[in-house]
Amino acid sequence: MNPLKKLAGQTAIYGLSSVLGRILGYLLVPVYTRVFLPGEYGTVSVFYAYASFLTVILTYGMETSFFRFNESDHDKEKVFSTGMISLIFSSVVFLFFASVFAQPIAGWIDYADHPEYVLWFAWFLGLDALSKIPFARLRARNKAVRFVAINVTNISVNFGLNIFFLLFCPFVLSHDSWSFLSGFIHIVYRPGWGIEYIFISNLVASTVTLILLIPQFAGIRWKLDTKLLKTMLIYAFPLLFAGMAGMVNETFDRLLLRYLLPKDIAAYQVGIYSACYKISILMTIFIQAYKYAAEPFFFAAAKEKDAKILYARIMDYFIIVVSFIFLATMVYLDDFILHYLIGKNYWEGKGVIPILMMANLFLGVYYNLSIWYKLTSKTAWGAWLSIIGAVITLTLNFWWIPMGTDHLIHGYLGSAWATFICYGVMMVISYLVGQRFFPVNYNLGKFFGYLGLAFFLYLVSVYVVPGGLFLRVLFHSLLLVFFACAAYLVEKPRSASSL
Repeated sequence: MNPLKKLAGQTAIYGLSSVLGRILGYLLVPVYTRVFLPGEYGTVSVFYAYASFLTVILTYGMETSFFRFNESDHDKEKVFSTGMISLIFSSVVFLFFASVFAQPIAGWIDYADHPEYVLWFAWFLGLDALSKIPFARLRARNKAVRFVAINVTNISVNFGLNIFFLLFCPFVLSHDSWSFLSGFIHIVYRPGWGIEYIFISNLVASTVTLILLIPQFAGIRWKLDTKLLKTMLIYAFPLLFAGMAGMVNETFDRLLLRYLLPKDIAAYQVGIYSACYKISILMTIFIQAYKYAAEPFFFAAAKEKDAKILYARIMDYFIIVVSFIFLATMVYLDDFILHYLIGKNYWEGKGVIPILMMANLFLGVYYNLSIWYKLTSKTAWGAWLSIIGAVITLTLNFWWIPMGTDHLIHGYLGSAWATFICYGVMMVISYLVGQRFFPVNYNLGKFFGYLGLAFFLYLVSVYVVPGGLFLRVLFHSLLLVFFACAAYLVEKPRSASSL
């Protein structure tokens, strides 16, 4: 099969679970932003920001290390069992300490009244960590359909329980016509709880997922190869730092908003910012699906003589897709996306959306470029690049967040611009350093051309606003068609060729 078609097919399959997950996840955003006040939703965002950091620590780069050694080591079962034994040991240690010290940890992060939050989070994070290598094994063996089926189950359980606890249970208790269910509802539902059910739903979904992954352990000879483990950890160790620094770039702004702003507005601003961040739904769906397919694909394709040509062509098509997604999101933002995804109480933050969309586009390009240090085993560079980004993120957030309202950049707007600059710098440095160690002839003309065209058409949509919804939608759709036609005309001469 044409390798580009193979990658596109795998991305499409993985995209099914990503699309469903994001769609259901974003269907919960209107629920959350209507059921909870911005301050309450801000609390949820803070806890999930902590969860992002702990996920990186608990997996410590073993997922990527598995891909690396699964391709190079003939005894694939040994690679799997060694990685799994390592994760099982570290997860058990984590769960023991988190369970014993839940109360002190809750006090340390300013939630002393809710040690149960810490306990629930610890358990679903530990279960998720144990799922990483079984999921990676499915991807490495091209078992995309089973991967998607398990992911969809996880997503459906999480979504269903959220709807059950946050909407259905209160509905039943407030309507006498549903009194025949009230006995059951009183058994499983506590009316005083709210965001607690978000955490519980996640914990149950993670438990179901690990159970469904049990068949991946069948037939494995459980043996710890200490020499292999040492080699895998040496490879993975820089990825741990890269992941930690990456989480600083992706989520630490919500924690800084929580602690750098005055207490009377901090949770409110976190809630506004987090809800608007969710608008990048289409961009994150595509990038997540692409990452699932691309990482094992790039490692496998490295053996081919024309691998670098393939990587360059993939980048061209990647830029087309993410530029189109940016344009589509922005031109339909005011007429559709805001109205259906988030409550009106959160619309005041929409100014950060184009900034965050472009920032996520840069992040997607960075993921594409990062293959050079993984293929050359120079994973320390991944750590350094992420650390550079983390320094930028922290510096700009500490500088801009506390500024008063008389400054153009302050609060969550400062966090958005910090994210934009961070990912832009990481992307540029990764390209420059990568060309030294693993030169790939990326087409920079197409990169700036497609990106520039998308941004120009977005500006046209801002300054040319036809009256009436129908005319606006028609005009914005024509802008998208224009971009698609331009990309088709540029790429058409090459479409008939294959590697």
